[in-house]
Amino acid sequence: MSTPKSVLDMAKKKGAKMVDLKFGDTHGAWQHFSVPIGELTLDSFKEGFGFDGSSIRGWKSIEASDMLAIPDPKTAFMDPFCAHPTLSLTCVVTETGTKTPYNRDPRGVTIRAEAYLKKSKIADTAYFGPEAEFFIFDDVQYDNASNGSSYYVDSEEAIWNTGRDEMPNLGFKIRHKEGYLPVPPSDSKQDIRTEMVLLMESLGIHIECHHHEVATAGQAEIDIRFDTLLKTADAMMLYKYVVRNVARQNGKTATFMPKPLVGDNGSGMHTHQSLWKSGKPLFAGKGYAGLSPMALNYIGGILKHARALCAICNPTTNSYKRLVPGFEAPVNLAYSVRNRSAAVRIPTYSDSPKAKRIEYRPPDPAANPHLAFSALLLAGLDGINNKIDPGEPLDKNIYDLSPEELTNVPCVPGSIGEACDALEEDHDFLLKGDVFSTDLLEAYIGLKREEQKELDLRTHPYEFFMYYDA
Repeated sequence: MSTPKSVLDMAKKKGAKMVDLKFGDTHGAWQHFSVPIGELTLDSFKEGFGFDGSSIRGWKSIEASDMLAIPDPKTAFMDPFCAHPTLSLTCVVTETGTKTPYNRDPRGVTIRAEAYLKKSKIADTAYFGPEAEFFIFDDVQYDNASNGSSYYVDSEEAIWNTGRDEMPNLGFKIRHKEGYLPVPPSDSKQDIRTEMVLLMESLGIHIECHHHEVATAGQAEIDIRFDTLLKTADAMMLYKYVVRNVARQNGKTATFMPKPLVGDNGSGMHTHQSLWKSGKPLFAGKGYAGLSPMALNYIGGILKHARALCAICNPTTNSYKRLVPGFEAPVNLAYSVRNRSAAVRIPTYSDSPKAKRIEYRPPDPAANPHLAFSALLLAGLDGINNKIDPGEPLDKNIYDLSPEELTNVPCVPGSIGEACDALEEDHDFLLKGDVFSTDLLEAYIGLKREEQKELDLRTHPYEFFMYYDA
């Protein structure tokens, strides 16, 4: 779909009864409301639909709450999870009256990032390809009260269920850190992942592969083929929607929480990136790992701003339980060819200039894709504009380096609070081209500090284990 008329024609052909209007909040969660199909006209794509912005986390105050959701015809699809034929449209959020884009709308940030890239003349297209990981559990329970706190997750294939009476227990449980690429019956989630992939492809998301990931308990990875910045960010929102709902339809529950298990690998979202101009790749060259000077400067920008980027690319308190040594998470900010222990990896699967790209490995799938991908692009462009040298590559297993060797290798922050400190100190690169605004960043940091505060105030069950007899 590309025009309002083509959307209306499709809705009529498919017998749509309702229109579901979706938009993303600051945290990266889709919000929605629905209207009868008769409410959608050609004028709707200009006039939009009103809603209360004060009820969205981190957005409007109640005295200025009226907002508009303007449907984007390019995002139309028939929602596969609705009982009645429902047309889905993703929206851009604007102010009422002026219809100016709302500066805290994450999708608007991505639109402005693409416009800034073209205006820069450096490139006209940024390609992004995320590798999002997630867990598929059979059961999840959690509770928080003033006199107790608990959580519990379970999976039929997890190593902790080797002794459970399953009448009968048929074995083939996956041990911690040994879940990468086993075949069924150890991999019990093959069919559900395939169901997710086929549905995603029917909705226009190009998928490259899927497989079980390293952790036990149904950890999965489904890789999206690279596409332009806005299309990829939009696709990640739809990706999460499909994963969660297909899991639920199968009596399972899926989570993009970065570190739900203790002592096992967490979930990342390694993000491949490249710049193109006039249909030609700009990252291929004769430098290190076959990279161009532009690509190396792009890496330099990302590494320079990496600690600030963590506040956006690793946005939860739980994110920093994944970013620790020993679980394949890239905690040290270096770059290297093929090396998965480096924050920036240069893949070498193909010698084609079109395949030349960089992979930034710290992000996790809890990130808002519109904000995270836009921030990464701006950091890379800052590196190009200022010819930032990334330094020497680190072609060693960084996890095996001695403390002395690690002295000069910077590392990621240890908490969302530290990441917010870094973002407060280093954010000018995000304001270029008015892509991000000071207002958005201040509101975002405020939300994240409140999350940290709420966690810090709560007694942890493990503290009883350590201190009850103090």
